[in-house]
Amino acid sequence: QVRLVESGGGLVQPGGSLRLSCAASGRIVSINSMGWHRQAPGKERELVASITSGGSTNYADSVKGRFTISGDNAKNTAYLQMNNLKPEDTAVYYCNANIRTVYSTRTNDYWGQGTQVTVSS
Repeated sequence: QVRLVESGGGLVQPGGSLRLSCAASGRIVSINSMGWHRQAPGKERELVASITSGGSTNYADSVKGRFTISGDNAKNTAYLQMNNLKPEDTAVYYCNANIRTVYSTRTNDYWGQGTQVTVSS
């Protein structure tokens, strides 16, 4: 019903930058929010940043001042600009979205497949 496609991951040196994109497609009526979570080896998945359809944002303390989330409502796409990356940012980054489709009056959470971000010299 809904597909979230992530792109933009890769290998970057400490202090470098990456930009992740997440595009939602399908029979979408509305998107309440989109966000990014990450999971490092041996650790639990954690929220990195989220944005509502109205533009309100939320960030994990560990990324405040370095990461910026933005959205393009017309394209059903969210972006995560990551600057001054650190080795501890290494993880698989997952896009998620709270979406209402034509098939239901309720919203549901959807997840992307994940994209690897590796910060290493």
